[in-house]
Amino acid sequence: MNKEEKKSLIEVSIVVLIAAGLALAGSQGGYLLAGIPLFALCVALAFVIQWIAFIPAFIKQTETFYDLTGSLTYITVVLAAVLLHPVVDGRSLLLMGMVLIWAVRLGSFLFRRILAAGEDRRFREIKPSFARFLMAWTLQGLWVSFSLAAALAAMTSTVRVELGWFALLGFLVWLLGFGIEVVADRQKSSFKVVPENEGKFINVGLWSWSRHPNYFGEIVLWIGVAIVALPVLSGWQWLMLISPVFITLLLTRISGVPMLEAHADEKWGGQEDYEAYKARTSVLILVPPRK
Repeated sequence: MNKEEKKSLIEVSIVVLIAAGLALAGSQGGYLLAGIPLFALCVALAFVIQWIAFIPAFIKQTETFYDLTGSLTYITVVLAAVLLHPVVDGRSLLLMGMVLIWAVRLGSFLFRRILAAGEDRRFREIKPSFARFLMAWTLQGLWVSFSLAAALAAMTSTVRVELGWFALLGFLVWLLGFGIEVVADRQKSSFKVVPENEGKFINVGLWSWSRHPNYFGEIVLWIGVAIVALPVLSGWQWLMLISPVFITLLLTRISGVPMLEAHADEKWGGQEDYEAYKARTSVLILVPPRK
C-alpha cells in the first residue's frame, strides 16, 4: 500500500469520526429505537449503503451508479426516519415529501446523464485505487448525513410542533430552489442536444444570470428544508442547521463550482465571448447580467 492510499484510508476514518460527532449531536432529544437513537441509526444507514454499493462498483470499475446510489440513500434514510418513529406528524411528512421529490428528480436526471456521457470524469484517476475510490463513496455518506441533518433531527425528535408559518415559509423557499434547479437542468439539457451548440458553453435562460444556477437552486432548497425543521430543534440539535451551510461550502468551495470553473477555463478560457460571459455573469446567485 502506497502513501497515497494510506492517506485516503486515514481520511475515511476521519470522515467516519465526523459523522459520529454529527450523530451524537443530532440524537439529543431524539427517539430511541431499542435504546439506540434513531438519528444515529439513520446516519449509520447512509454510510452502510455507500459501502455496500462500493464493492461491486470497485470490482467492475464503474461509477455509473454513484449518483443514483446517493439519491436512493436519501430516499431510504428519510423513509426509515419516518417509518421507524412511533409518532408521524405533518412536519415529518412534509420534510419527507420534499426530500423524496428532490431525490427522485435529481437521481433520475443524473443517472440518465451519466448513461448518455458514458463516464463521470471526476472518477477517472481514483477508480483504480481501492482507498481513494472508497473515500469517494464514504464522502457521499457524509454528504447525505450533513445535508439531511436538520430534516433528520426534526423527523426523529420526540418533540412535535404543529405546522405554522415556518413550515409555509420553508416550503415556499424549497419550492423556489427546486424550481430553479429543475429549470436550469432542463435548459442545459436542451442546449446540449442542439447540434449547432456542440462544443459551446451555455449562456441562455437562467444561465445568462448565473454560471451555475442549478447549484444556486440546490442551496436555496436546502435552506427551505432547514426552515421547516427549525421549530422543533433544541440544544445540540441547533448544530444541525449546518445542513445548508455544508451544501453551500461543498458546492462553492470543493466539488461543484471550482471543478466546473476550472474545466470551463481549460476548455474556453481566452475566447472573447467566454471571457465576456464570465465578466458580466454572476458565478452563483441569480442576478441580472452586468452591462
